[in-house]
Amino acid sequence: MAKSKTKFVCQNCGASFTKWAGLCESCGEWNTLVEQIVEETSAKSALSKGQFSGKKLDYVSIKTIAPSDAKERLKTNFKDLDDVLGGGFLLGSVSLLAGQPGIGKSTLLMQICAEISKTKKVLYISGEESAGQVKLRASRLGADSETLAFASSTSGNDIAKTIESGEFDFVVVDSIQTLSMDEISSAPGTVSQVTNCGNLIIRAAKSTDTAVVIVGHVTKEGTLAGPKVLEHLVDVVLNFEGDRYGGFKTVRAIKNRFGSTTEVSIFEMNEKGLKEVQNPSAALLAERQNTDGSIILATLEGTRPILVEIQALVTPTNFGYPKRTASGFDLNRLNLLIAVIERRTKLKLSDKDIFVNVVGGLKIQDSAADLAVCLAIASAVAGRKLSEDYVVFGEVGLGGEVRSAFRPDQRIAEAKKLGFTHAIAPATIKNKFVIPVKDLRQTLINYVK
Repeated sequence: MAKSKTKFVCQNCGASFTKWAGLCESCGEWNTLVEQIVEETSAKSALSKGQFSGKKLDYVSIKTIAPSDAKERLKTNFKDLDDVLGGGFLLGSVSLLAGQPGIGKSTLLMQICAEISKTKKVLYISGEESAGQVKLRASRLGADSETLAFASSTSGNDIAKTIESGEFDFVVVDSIQTLSMDEISSAPGTVSQVTNCGNLIIRAAKSTDTAVVIVGHVTKEGTLAGPKVLEHLVDVVLNFEGDRYGGFKTVRAIKNRFGSTTEVSIFEMNEKGLKEVQNPSAALLAERQNTDGSIILATLEGTRPILVEIQALVTPTNFGYPKRTASGFDLNRLNLLIAVIERRTKLKLSDKDIFVNVVGGLKIQDSAADLAVCLAIASAVAGRKLSEDYVVFGEVGLGGEVRSAFRPDQRIAEAKKLGFTHAIAPATIKNKFVIPVKDLRQTLINYVK
């Protein structure tokens, strides 16, 4: 009997090799190559003979095609989440929802299923939990409905066949990493299983105009687990971020074929599930104490303006190498700003431990947070505080200059709404509300008192 041919496939990037190695030469990851059987195919011989098994495609004028947006959208009962999706889940679309374990993906989807099942037939498929576990969550969230069906399966073939029946309008698959195909011998969660199961489900959804949401796992770094090709195949990629133990959680679209990728939906968890936060700025500042190291940043989450407190704590280090810690802010960016402060303002920070925290569990990726972080550190070092009537925003360059920020008018409007009287912001912004600043050093001298 002939020996089966095998290849070694990287579970991180999908590259294949003829022999095993500890390091993947394509992506640089260690211990990701898994042996898989290569199925024999006659495609190569058919091509060499000039034989084609396909048929001529049927085509129509593009003018006669109805636009996808003309299809019905399924509302989630979360206004901001509908905005993130571009108006709701589009029939025939496939969305991928990813997030940390325990952050609330299953809770959010169960609440969405409960809302959509009021008018449509919905199927929740779980490959991770038993029927009893899902029933407990559904009862707690008030999702008991005759039109909300449940199935437990890890077979990609069976799930695709169920979707292809066209019996359901909305289907949730939790999760793609637990599924496997009968035709592939590798374990669930491998590159080949995830890719092929995803392909099957997407094909079935498109053929029956069924809206499908697939749950995906994430890696230790917080990126979507599995092959990158899965993100290319689906229509919408949603990222569920935040602290799973408390604080605010955000849902943002990092890919959206039917809407914007600049919108964000903010949630908080309570005993009845996830609740949308309508005024996050007021909630974030409710318990604020105006002390040294505390600065109010006017930032943007997508296109939504939010006021958030930036806290800094600076203490003498007990070791030869000072510690830098950031929660909710990029650590590399923090180290860069500390270097700018030392070089451009002459503050000595090389013998001090510096801790920066963004209150509320938010992760700030806005470059206009630079000035607020610098002021918070300087305020903590000097033991002085900024006036409680000021908000701050602006990017800081390597020369210590304060640069312009994106959408300043929205930031200013949010600050006015919550009773602030001035904004320390770049001089390029022409507004009476703004105290214009050009240089980091002069800003610290004038306003940290």
